[in-house]
Amino acid sequence: MTVEEFSDTREQEKYTEPDQEGQEQELYEHYRYVVDPGQSMLRIDKYLSKRIENVSRTRVQAAAQAGNILVNDSPVKPNYRVKPLDVIQVLLPNPPREIELIPQDIPVTVVYEDDDLIVVDKAAGMVVHPAYGNYSGTLMNALMYHFRDLPLFRTGEIRPGLVHRIDKNTSGLLVVAKNEYAHNRLARQFFRRTTGRLYTALVWGTPDPSEGTITGHVGRNIRDRKIMQVFPDGSQGKHAVTHYRIIEPLGYVSLIECRLETGRTHQIRVHMAWKGHPLFNDEEYGGHRILKGTTFTKYQQFVRNCFDLLPRQALHARTLSFDHPVTGKRLSFESPVPQDMVVVIEKWRNYIAGRE
Repeated sequence: MTVEEFSDTREQEKYTEPDQEGQEQELYEHYRYVVDPGQSMLRIDKYLSKRIENVSRTRVQAAAQAGNILVNDSPVKPNYRVKPLDVIQVLLPNPPREIELIPQDIPVTVVYEDDDLIVVDKAAGMVVHPAYGNYSGTLMNALMYHFRDLPLFRTGEIRPGLVHRIDKNTSGLLVVAKNEYAHNRLARQFFRRTTGRLYTALVWGTPDPSEGTITGHVGRNIRDRKIMQVFPDGSQGKHAVTHYRIIEPLGYVSLIECRLETGRTHQIRVHMAWKGHPLFNDEEYGGHRILKGTTFTKYQQFVRNCFDLLPRQALHARTLSFDHPVTGKRLSFESPVPQDMVVVIEKWRNYIAGRE
């Protein structure tokens, strides 16, 4: 009898699980098989399609072509013939279905689209995918409606085509795959960190030096699991690296650019807060308080007005680049800084000019 072991992907993952802004899509170990000693040589796509419920041979082939099916820890092609005692791992770029994904006719801003992928410019306030507390109105609900005729969006998965995420209150660019092959190939790029992503942020204070790198493990906060914290000794969390540079000093705040080397939960937000420069109006990491400046009533009111104009953390996923999963051509996109951030940045410029 064949020995077959199912791995619950919510508990055991093959690869690291980054999250949220600039998230690198994790590759989950969905299944592990140890081939029976008496098994005859059989193509692996046929072997797996017979054993994995509701998974077609085409989907198995797409995963194998993307290098997401391993035999004895090495990727194999769909025509690989299994041998007795082979250890087979099936890695897929999505976790198990958690809740039902309902199609909704919600408008989205499309930056680029072809047969294999779509690049969207997500507005601040939109959740990327359904989760507890946000069951509808998400980007995935919208794409499920627009792509309801595509096979990938009829699989019943909760995050079809998703290869990275950004926070609800972070605006900017996201790429989503439209078929299995593109999904696997894009997920591999995010895992290997060959994509390019630049973020624009407004932070409290003036980072010193004006250009640098923040390195510190990021993990769940010990007291509040909804937010993250930095573990500088590496005792907990996951390796995280953020490169930053000041674009424009604005007195008590600074406009900065961040480049993600890794993509952990709230990485930019928690790294900047750890260095004493929380994002402007970031409620979860202390940026919603007046951290720099004077005690004068006029100044305090000025900052509160800025908070009202920008009722979210000042973070925007401005650029995104990656290799097309089919053609291999390098694609690059840029999203203009949204109006709520533009208005507040201009107010700070006027405030500084008025002091001179």
